[in-house]
Amino acid sequence: MRDLLHRPEVVKAARIVVKVGSSSLTQRGRIDLERLRLLVDAIAARRVKGTEVVLVSSGAIAAGLAPMGLRSRPKDLATQQAAASVGQGLLMARYSDAFAAHGLKVGQVLLTVDDVTRRSHYRNAYRTFARLLELGVVPIVNENDTVATTEIRFGDNDRLAALTSHLVHTDLLVLLSDVDGLYDGDPRKPGTTMITDVRGPADLLPLKIGRTGSSGVGTGGMQTKVEAAAIATEAGIPVVLTSAGRVGEALRGEPVGTLFHPTGRRRKTRLLWLAHATSGQGRLQLDDGAVRAVIERRSSLLPAGISAVEGTFSAGDPVDLVSPAGVVIARGLVNYDAAELPDLLGRSTRDLARELGAAYEREVVHRDDLVLL
Repeated sequence: MRDLLHRPEVVKAARIVVKVGSSSLTQRGRIDLERLRLLVDAIAARRVKGTEVVLVSSGAIAAGLAPMGLRSRPKDLATQQAAASVGQGLLMARYSDAFAAHGLKVGQVLLTVDDVTRRSHYRNAYRTFARLLELGVVPIVNENDTVATTEIRFGDNDRLAALTSHLVHTDLLVLLSDVDGLYDGDPRKPGTTMITDVRGPADLLPLKIGRTGSSGVGTGGMQTKVEAAAIATEAGIPVVLTSAGRVGEALRGEPVGTLFHPTGRRRKTRLLWLAHATSGQGRLQLDDGAVRAVIERRSSLLPAGISAVEGTFSAGDPVDLVSPAGVVIARGLVNYDAAELPDLLGRSTRDLARELGAAYEREVVHRDDLVLL
């Protein structure tokens, strides 16, 4: 009877990614050791049972505030990076000590967007994770805040956790917050109800989801967690969202928080990162026929269907495909430089090959490198 009360998605998971935010680990610019130990104890309990666990942990910037004499999270990137540089070492030292009490070793993995968007980086990152887990090490992941620029940041560790879940082929993602689940309104106000299960985007439509947290040390809010859950569930990975204080219950499979059920199957890696970890470096304006071909027939984009080109980009860059009404319908990896395309627009690949050579008988965006938005 007891097993009937536990979530099978959690109980059966052989590999889990757990993400914890700054507000759940720190207080007044310092690492809260009691909270950190509670998290580590729960992960260790699951790890001892044979489950592989990857921890995505925020907190480096927040942990660096007090040692640097800062009262709140700095707004400028340079000071954030300085705080991260100071705080990351402190955070890892605390984790190392806490996991050592359970006989477990930890390994630091700092990622940038390039590590999940460039194929060579991605493969290397996967091999690193696979070897760490094989050796019984608990990988602790954070964005490489010290070197990341505004243009190449994940923006929040919720999205990083979702993409890491796909990268390491996990069976479950657990998102820990300072709220014990997803509510149909502001959980601080009376009359709101927790949503125990989300089975698809339609379940989210009636909800009012907050954009920011109240702690002042993190970058995410409930909206970023819902977006991260969408990334994971679209790739076939279930997600549990609950508070850090209930992490033990969540990892035991008890029905706490909100369970986001998978909505799709595991997707090709490049399509997942193309949809969620990139921004268009330019825009291709499509005619109505090309829009129908891309959306309805899932066809490749040919020069004949493009009416205009915007932006500066190189072959291999992600670009947005835009309808005549100005709506972005898809994103794909372009096979031409921006400077090459204007002379090709509206022309068939057969004519281009006849006039310019066989190299021009290629798609502008191949359907295997294109994702609908």
